[in-house]
Amino acid sequence: MDNWDEIRTAYQVARRGTVSGAAEELGVHHATVIRHIDALEQRLGVKLFQRHARGYTATEAGQDLLQVAQATDDQFTQLAGRIKGQGEGVSGDLVITSLGMASRLLTPILVEFQVAHPEVHIRYRTGERVFRLEYGEAHVAIRAGKMPEEPDNVVQPFMHQHMALVASEAYLARHGQPKDVADLQNHFFVTEDNDSSRAPFTHWLRQVVTEDRFTYRATDSRNIQDAIVAGAGIGFVAAQALKAFPELTEVVERHDDWSAPLWIVTHVDLHRTTKVQTFLRFLKDRIKPLEC
Repeated sequence: MDNWDEIRTAYQVARRGTVSGAAEELGVHHATVIRHIDALEQRLGVKLFQRHARGYTATEAGQDLLQVAQATDDQFTQLAGRIKGQGEGVSGDLVITSLGMASRLLTPILVEFQVAHPEVHIRYRTGERVFRLEYGEAHVAIRAGKMPEEPDNVVQPFMHQHMALVASEAYLARHGQPKDVADLQNHFFVTEDNDSSRAPFTHWLRQVVTEDRFTYRATDSRNIQDAIVAGAGIGFVAAQALKAFPELTEVVERHDDWSAPLWIVTHVDLHRTTKVQTFLRFLKDRIKPLEC
């Protein structure tokens, strides 16, 4: 195809559904968007979109073209992410991703690193989604559970995420301290709102108490911590962060099978860059005294 700009414009029209939305995304005038679509349809000899009052909808031919356009756009995104990370200095964006549960552990380290390297701009992305390092979505990922096996990634052991089963002073005042593991069945629990969770501590708890004991569910680890602190029930928090919650008390001894390994994951193309290596050394040095 002679003109990538026209294909890129069609891709954005399909994504946004309107000429104005595509124009805003591309930073061009809406007349330019219309001109690109008309020229592309004339060159191909088919209609790529159905025009209607609410905007534009891709035809079957348009969908075929847009699959190619999306793949090409993804490749450009991947290339841009790698280029951004390939500078020799410790500057520019440093994108870190992890589960939200690791935020209390990692955030002070990220702040300290940024203070030590003021030309670095930290971008910390948390959540259940696995950000794609091969597409430049992150420079460093901290992942939990089974050792990641994606091709072209460098995987290093980081630490074990130990968990503590805790309750707040308010909860214990109302319901008392569990006598032992068997007595947990007589208490109420805060847990994640995800029945398919593979977290080892969640799996353990589901073997110990019945489903009706889970009376408060939340989708985010911060929400879970807040609910436990507020007295909604007994729940798990990261043991490494427990000292930040003086109002919480461990209700049973920790079990080894609650913990999960954490891994440092980087893409092979960025692993040896000065910025990534500098951060990895800093991270490992700071994490050693924090391990429980």
